[in-house]
Amino acid sequence: MLADLDPELSRSAAGRLARDGQVAVNGRPGRPSEAVRPGDLLEYEPPIAETLEPAGEAIPLPIVHDDPDLVVIDKPAGMVVHPAAGHHAGTLVHALLGLGGRWSTIGGAARPGIVHRLDRGTSGLMLAARTDQAHRALAAQLADRTLSRTYLAIVRGDLVGGERVLEGPIARHPRDRLRMAVVEGGRPARTRVRPVERRGGHTLVQCDLDTGRTHQIRVHLAALGHAVAGDDLYGRRRPGDPERPMLHAHRLRFRHPATGEEMTFEAPPPADFTAFWEGLR
Repeated sequence: MLADLDPELSRSAAGRLARDGQVAVNGRPGRPSEAVRPGDLLEYEPPIAETLEPAGEAIPLPIVHDDPDLVVIDKPAGMVVHPAAGHHAGTLVHALLGLGGRWSTIGGAARPGIVHRLDRGTSGLMLAARTDQAHRALAAQLADRTLSRTYLAIVRGDLVGGERVLEGPIARHPRDRLRMAVVEGGRPARTRVRPVERRGGHTLVQCDLDTGRTHQIRVHLAALGHAVAGDDLYGRRRPGDPERPMLHAHRLRFRHPATGEEMTFEAPPPADFTAFWEGLR
C-alpha cells in the first residue's frame, strides 16, 4: 500500500522501511503485510536518494587489520559511517575509499564495504569487506550470530546483580521519529548485559549483541532505567555528562570468510571514555 501511495518508492523499499520499524500506522509500528483502510494515517521517513558515488578522501583511519578480503577499523567517536543527509563528506566510507583497493558493492554505491555500522557517537571496532564474497560470508555470520560483538558502556546508576538478558522488541518510537523504543510488535532484539564495576553513581557494563537493531544497546539500557552516560537521545543531560554516549565496540570475533580461521580483535576504550570513568572515583 505504501508503494502505491508514493510513486518514488518501490515495493521492496517500502517493505524494507516497514521491516526496519520506519513506518507507523495510526501512531504504532506498521507491519510489512498490514492492510490499511481509508482514513488511516501512515507516517514514514523516505529513504535518502543515493545519486552520487562518494569519492575517496585522505582521512586518518585507525586500521587494526587489513587483508585482501576484509579490514577491521577502530572507528573514532564522532565519525559518521556512510554518506547521508548533511554528511556528504568526511565519513568512514570516504576514508575507506581513500585507502585504495577494492570494496564490496553489496551495500550499494554509497556504502562500499560496509557490513555493519556504528552510531556516530560510538567508538570502536567495525568490519568492512573488500569483496562481495567476503561481505556475504560475514553477513551470514551476523545473521546466524556466530559473529560476536562485545561493547563496553558506562551507564547511569548502580546496576546491581549479575548478567541479565534484555529482550524487548525494538521499533521506531511511535511519537518521536528520531528515536527507537521497546515497542510491542517491534523487531526481536536481544542484548546480554553484565555489570563489571560500579563507581560514582555509574556502572561499567559489558554488552553482547545477539541481534543488531538500530540503537539496540542504548534503547535496552534506557528501558532498564540505566541510560548510557552522555546519551542525550535516550536520557536527560546532567551536569558533568560527557559530550557523547559512553559506548565503545570493544571486541569482534568471527571466522575469516576465506580461510575459516577464528579471529578475535580487541580495542581499548578511547581517552574520553577512560577519562570520564576515572573521573568518577
